Amino acid sequence: MQFHLNGYRPGNPSIADSVSGAGQSTKKVDVLIIGSGPAGLTLAAQLAAFPQILMRVCELKPGPLQRGQADGVACRSMEMFEAFGIADKVAKEAYWVNETTFWRPNPNSDGIARADRIQDVEDGLSEMPHTVLNQARVHDFYLELMQNSARRLVPDYNRQLVELVMTDDPMYPVTATFDCLEEEKIGQQETIQARYVVGCDGARSTVRTSLGYTLQGDSARQLWGVMDVLAVTDFPDIRIKSAIQSAAEGSLLIIPREGGYMVRLYIEVDELHDNERSRDRNVTPEALIQQANAILHPYTLDVKEVVWWSAYEIGQRVSDSFDDVPANERETRMPHIFIAGDACHTHSPKAGQGMNVSMADTFNLGWKLASVLNGRADPKLLHTYSLERYAKAQELIDFDRDMAKLFSARSEDGAVEAEFQRYFAKHARYTAGVETRYDSSLITALDKHQNLAAGFKIGMRFHSAPVIRLADVKPIQLGHTIKADGRWRLFAFAGMEDMGEPEGELSLLCDFLINDPRSPILRYTPADADIDSVIDIRAVFQQGHRELALETMPSLLLPKKGRYGLIDYEKMFCPDLKSGQDIFEMRGVDRQAGALVIVRPDQFVANIMPLQAEDSLTAFFDGFMLYYG
Repeated sequence: MQFHLNGYRPGNPSIADSVSGAGQSTKKVDVLIIGSGPAGLTLAAQLAAFPQILMRVCELKPGPLQRGQADGVACRSMEMFEAFGIADKVAKEAYWVNETTFWRPNPNSDGIARADRIQDVEDGLSEMPHTVLNQARVHDFYLELMQNSARRLVPDYNRQLVELVMTDDPMYPVTATFDCLEEEKIGQQETIQARYVVGCDGARSTVRTSLGYTLQGDSARQLWGVMDVLAVTDFPDIRIKSAIQSAAEGSLLIIPREGGYMVRLYIEVDELHDNERSRDRNVTPEALIQQANAILHPYTLDVKEVVWWSAYEIGQRVSDSFDDVPANERETRMPHIFIAGDACHTHSPKAGQGMNVSMADTFNLGWKLASVLNGRADPKLLHTYSLERYAKAQELIDFDRDMAKLFSARSEDGAVEAEFQRYFAKHARYTAGVETRYDSSLITALDKHQNLAAGFKIGMRFHSAPVIRLADVKPIQLGHTIKADGRWRLFAFAGMEDMGEPEGELSLLCDFLINDPRSPILRYTPADADIDSVIDIRAVFQQGHRELALETMPSLLLPKKGRYGLIDYEKMFCPDLKSGQDIFEMRGVDRQAGALVIVRPDQFVANIMPLQAEDSLTAFFDGFMLYYG
């Protein structure tokens, strides 16, 4: 974390200086977020990094979430949390999912027996763990970020959206009308005008309905119960994630919770028939506990306290579109209304993807909105949100349908149950969130030069690796330099003999970026801004830190910033040779030629090219960014 750039500030460096109007509501905003679930708060926390963007968050509930329904936090979400600076807080409180056990009918007697146990996350998949933490605590961390931002952003609770319409106002084309639900304001309404509206208002989304969209798909007609409990049991794997399939009583998924005592139980109840809904079965906590005990036999579960419970139907559905522009008008019309999270896709919770995919939606959208609102990017960039996230939602629906079906299936010889375990293990990378790959677009190139850095897959998240920071010899993860600040990153991996000396390829690249009129840094960075405020270049050398001379490095890698012209020393890195973790080896970077890896603000690899591909580098950014000339 860097601070004191523009002068010494005592106190907590994570609390930004407030700006004029901080903490005040306005009737005209750049972005109106409807809903303060994980999707809405991820978007709000990201946009809160830009003090110039006016924003409001309106929520139907009377206050912050106290007890969340979602709990699984995938490795990829933890990587995202690192960009927000909250990963360590989540990791400290959370339960870490290290192994998963599988229980099936005991072939030698009645009841169940452990069939196998597997490592939950494969080695090297991510530097981050798979964790479990109450959704409400994740919300708390986001709310703290928002409150500490320059605008001191706090959601407006007790606001029920009743109407959302497009108007002829070119500046604020969307108008939202809310009923005020506070006791002292009953009967009153509030109207907000916005440049962009994002509906993060759940499966019964009013925003989605206003667009005329519906959730398309089928329900599996299977009734499940879920409950968080404090219990005494003789089941030996109660503190390990466990998938349990009994012979005749149904299935049970055990998810240990944070704190060392509480567990979450997903309990298969029964198949629904005809037009039955979950509410028609009159499910009770007592009935769910009885069913859990039947599945766990010969083990017992003595529930002392039910912290939270619910009954739900398994269903996989996705919205027609994720924005307000019909497919046949995308060439001539820009989107102004978006939906995200459960507003555009619903599925079963057992794969632990709900909160994770919802947050990924708005992490994708947030930096794009900020880029357009700040005048850095053409509004056509916003079309890539629905393009990218709709495809990912459809993948999730297909995956969830198969997984839910296998978890509930039965066979006399145990073959189907064994197939569920194989399916679970095979798709572990998917459930970790690291298999997302975006197709080629304005901001994701074809893989013409993928061979230069085989381990940084174009269209996939930047797979971090350990490095040593040159200036202070600090071991860090290279991916942790990508913060949720809307900036693009250029990671320049130097060739074998390149030590940053003049006339070397790395030095020539830096010279191009800081002096040539074609340079995307010069084209798109305002004259009064720091040189790295839009596009941030970092260099990674192959030599150990003691072999390199800081004083001979290109000036672009030691930029002078802020009102005092202080030098930023955190742009150069070396392999962690002491530990044997060489990033060039780990990520398949061409040692002879090196590589330039372009990374989007949401941590996804956008392009890979040779270090001396100046024309290609210029052309890539020219495709969507706006010139500051």
